[in-house]
Amino acid sequence: MGSSSVIVVLGASGNLAAKKLHRRGTLDEKFKVIGFDLTPMNQDEFNHHMESCVDPSSPELKDDFVTFCERCSYITLNKDAGDDSFVELNKRMESFIEANEVQNRHFYMALPPNIYVAVSEQLRRNCYSDKGNCQIIIEKPFGHDLESSLDLHKKLEPNWKESEIFRIDHYLGKEMVKNLLTLRFGNPMFGALWDCNHIDNISMTEAIGTEGRGGYFDDVGIIRDVMQNRLSAPALVTDNDCLTALDLMQLLALTTMERPGSFNAEDLRQEKARVLRLVPPLDIKNTMIGQFGESVDGRNPGYKDDDSVPQDSRCATFCASVAYVKNARWEGVPFILKSGKALDESKTEIRVQLKDTTDAMLRDTAHNQLIIRIQPDEAVRLKMNTKLPGLGLQTVATELDLTYQRTVSDPDIPEAYESLLLDAFSGDYSDSVSEQELEASWKIFTPLLHHLEEHEEIMPAKYNYGSEGPDRLEGFVASYQYRSVGSEGQVV
Repeated sequence: MGSSSVIVVLGASGNLAAKKLHRRGTLDEKFKVIGFDLTPMNQDEFNHHMESCVDPSSPELKDDFVTFCERCSYITLNKDAGDDSFVELNKRMESFIEANEVQNRHFYMALPPNIYVAVSEQLRRNCYSDKGNCQIIIEKPFGHDLESSLDLHKKLEPNWKESEIFRIDHYLGKEMVKNLLTLRFGNPMFGALWDCNHIDNISMTEAIGTEGRGGYFDDVGIIRDVMQNRLSAPALVTDNDCLTALDLMQLLALTTMERPGSFNAEDLRQEKARVLRLVPPLDIKNTMIGQFGESVDGRNPGYKDDDSVPQDSRCATFCASVAYVKNARWEGVPFILKSGKALDESKTEIRVQLKDTTDAMLRDTAHNQLIIRIQPDEAVRLKMNTKLPGLGLQTVATELDLTYQRTVSDPDIPEAYESLLLDAFSGDYSDSVSEQELEASWKIFTPLLHHLEEHEEIMPAKYNYGSEGPDRLEGFVASYQYRSVGSEGQVV
């Protein structure tokens, strides 16, 4: 008995991701795509909509695009017709089934999170099939605190099993995030140093942009929008829009977890959840927040210059907080988590700073550092000390640099959504955020969020658009042992 796949994009704006997978030849030959949205469109209009998303300029791309469109169809959702549109959707999917064939159904919900539950109920009631696999694919945010996250899961649970829910955090599809496991467990030299006896501190930084999201951002702030969702795990975004991207808790988990029994989805997600449960809630005493004002030259406006932002807004556009993992491996090692908007550069990276050398012969040596640049310009760099050529014993900081664009010939780096959707369609849940991970992540951040909301006297420190952050940032991170390296003369 054969099988086929149908991908239903609720919201229809996600068809481009499936298009990219098709171009790579990673989807099976029998897959179909159905766009399902409120916007009235016929087939020609839907094809034109897809064409407007990608420019098939070359003859090869144009032929490929025509082939892709032959696999696509569209249904207009009538929100006033109850289940009728979903019944039509089910009939459309059934029309694709050939004799002696099992159909796998993937429902990609490119929708506002506040209607996830209602739509998922209609899909289960009208479009679920016991023959073949069915799954819903949802994106962040998964709630706005611990209670709302648990509530969302509770409402999805009666209709969809955990094994049928694929939660997308698109940073988990980033090439360098996927590379973390190989770096840690595929290189014994790192494994031997990966503990509190050798590592002084680890910093995780994400600097991002803010344009066009003032009103939305004022409702969520930097901690919900970035730190919980990307340091741990609304509408669809592109890979260049960091605002719905990296999960700092996921980065923390991948950096600190023990070696799993295997790299299958169950073992990997259990280890991530296990280490996140060892992280106490963030403490306001180990946290600083900021809000950006206009740039020094006045060319770039401040956060509250956005018409959609209240003038009395206390919303944090910058946050630095320190987490600890309470186990023998990481006892006493500070994990410095930094996220901010409108900073001097956009980047996401992890810096592992090793302890000072204790050899009295070698003075004024720089810290060894392992730097993992996630974006832009994916790279792994190792800062180390060597002897300066000559008769003396003067040391100099040098760097081993694996920057993908320079060292890998024509690197074929898939976009994050390509990688994650392929995982979802193939049933690989390794990069799907589990409910256990979500709950552990929210337990780390929720007390801090509620403390900041309840204490109106806590005001964010001001910093200029295009700066490194609030003035006291350097002193804050230095108090947790973080030091600049070599002659750079600044916190980096």
